[in-house]
Amino acid sequence: MPRRPYQESPSQTAGPYVHIGCMPNLCGIGGIYPHDLGHRMCGPKARGTPITVTGRVIDGSGALLHDALVEAWQADAAGRYPGNPGSDPDVTGFGRAAADDDSGDWRFETIKPGAVPCGDGQVMAPHLTLWIVARGINLGLHTRMYFPEDTGFHAADPWLTRIEPHDRVSTLIAERTGDGVYQFDIHLQGALETVFFDV
Repeated sequence: MPRRPYQESPSQTAGPYVHIGCMPNLCGIGGIYPHDLGHRMCGPKARGTPITVTGRVIDGSGALLHDALVEAWQADAAGRYPGNPGSDPDVTGFGRAAADDDSGDWRFETIKPGAVPCGDGQVMAPHLTLWIVARGINLGLHTRMYFPEDTGFHAADPWLTRIEPHDRVSTLIAERTGDGVYQFDIHLQGALETVFFDV
């Protein structure tokens, strides 16, 4: 019997199969879900200010990751997460977006979240929680995106006030590029590396 050489198995990273499993319609695999989960973060009756958040995932050499997948979680405009009493039924609080094959841009259309009260009396500034996976990332990365106009909330946010050195907080603040439009690039390494959270 001829000896068959062993072949290398796919490396144990989040990609490239994550898109097939998480966004089958995007990959041309139909019949599983009418739409990929997380394609819509809110409905037309959602209360609050509509916003668009775009961004890119950039590696340590400055190259764009074209196969990144980003998930977002958020509260509604009143700072309530879906499922909690009084939360906006037209806000799902969850989104999933793939980076564009050409530009590397990912995009969410949603409403601006409100400040979220913590159980201990503190208040989290309005933010999106983001989870990032891509080929070469063994475990998904967690970070947050805050809004540049909420500096008053930032000063008391229980997460932002713990970050040392404190000047790295700037890596978590989106850039406002238009009316209700924000840009948030995620840097995996290097001088501009985004703060990631061990959760």
